[in-house]
Amino acid sequence: QVQLVESGGGLVQAGGSLRLSCAASGATFNLYDMGWFRQAPGKEREIVAAINWNGGSTRYADSAKGRFTISRDNAKNSAFLQMNSLKPEDTAVYYCAAGYNIVVRAAIPPYWGQGTQVTVSS
Repeated sequence: QVQLVESGGGLVQAGGSLRLSCAASGATFNLYDMGWFRQAPGKEREIVAAINWNGGSTRYADSAKGRFTISRDNAKNSAFLQMNSLKPEDTAVYYCAAGYNIVVRAAIPPYWGQGTQVTVSS
């Protein structure tokens, strides 16, 4: 069992940056892939980025490539999403999630945080 808590969301102007953090509790954090997902009003949830258990492999949505960077610190039971060059279309609730095979198979994770709002103004 893993409990996840996101932080770092907020309001930022287009072109700005935000760093989202995900704090995990539970002894098995370092066994799971971690993913960042987002859901905008009226849209389906989509994966933004994912990282495997040891940080050696990542995947990104096309919309995130070159602008967002996912990372993790297993010693601190934490995952991060650095978001640069933000655009209004990045506005959404961002969720971190944990599970197996997120990177390789885009599996739907079983463990989710409560989400953090990111709003990008034009």
